[in-house]
Amino acid sequence: MSTSTGLIDRWGRRHTELRISVTDRCNLRCTYCMRALPVKFLPHSELLTFEEILRFVKVAVQLGVSHVRLTGGEPLVRRGIVDLVAMLAQVRGLDDLAMTTNGTLLAPVAGRLKAAGLHRLNISLDTLEPQKYCSLSRRDLLAQVIAGIRAAQEAGFEKIKLNALAIRGQTEPDIIPLTEFAREAGLELRFIEYMPLVDLPSEEALQPLPAAEILRILESHFGELEPEAPGHDQEHAPARVFRFRNGPGQIGIIPPMSDPFCDRCNRLRLTADGALRNCLFSNVSWDIKKLLRSEGPDERIAEEIRQAVLAKSWARGGETEKLPILPAPMHKVGG
Repeated sequence: MSTSTGLIDRWGRRHTELRISVTDRCNLRCTYCMRALPVKFLPHSELLTFEEILRFVKVAVQLGVSHVRLTGGEPLVRRGIVDLVAMLAQVRGLDDLAMTTNGTLLAPVAGRLKAAGLHRLNISLDTLEPQKYCSLSRRDLLAQVIAGIRAAQEAGFEKIKLNALAIRGQTEPDIIPLTEFAREAGLELRFIEYMPLVDLPSEEALQPLPAAEILRILESHFGELEPEAPGHDQEHAPARVFRFRNGPGQIGIIPPMSDPFCDRCNRLRLTADGALRNCLFSNVSWDIKKLLRSEGPDERIAEEIRQAVLAKSWARGGETEKLPILPAPMHKVGG
């Protein structure tokens, strides 16, 4: 298969990052992501196999993808996930291999993930209050998350980020405690504006906490924060990063709702059942699983990737609403 000079869309954006959902299953039932009622998950036969994921990644890397992040659902519920990490870590040209996890299952496997070749971890942590964590996630597993964070540090992961969802009227009291926890632990914290979903019954009660309000709360406690100019490796990063003037550490705010970063988006997404998506907000996808299981040549897969990139809209999948809505829960699309 011939390689190209990169996956560049009609707007000149070069796509180098691929997010792969390895499962739509999760051991949490977060109120902002899933219904409380039983959730219908994909049968295992519908999930891409590790070999299929590996094949797709090899093709994507030849086209210019250099960063892969494994997501879910919760990727650590996928049996054999350490083996997949080891397989992907051997792909020539893949410069960065990361994982986003809720951390509840991380402690027992942190060392194995590091040894297998995983470079970085993003760990979701919305609150440090046990009762509130249980209320948000519908599971009493905060202690396991903290243990997972500690285990990851002990395993030698140098790049660990904490992801905290920012929901108006719910998470304001958690901003300062989470920031202090991250600073004391030497971790990077990112607050992420909540993105509304289409099929959650409590949707009316959930609204994004805008970046400006998050920053105001932070500065009211820590004093003025200094914006950090993005480095070369952060030019496509969605976070607005700030440094503390009164000591070490930095804080990030990701504002997909109040200040979209579509102009520098460099991401593609592969869902657990093999659908390639060029935007989190798009309803359109390309059936990669069908190609992978039809024994067609890699060039056909490469062509689908190119078509997905060329079809990418300038902003939010072509949505025109002032407040766009995600067409599917994050556990189905991949966080």
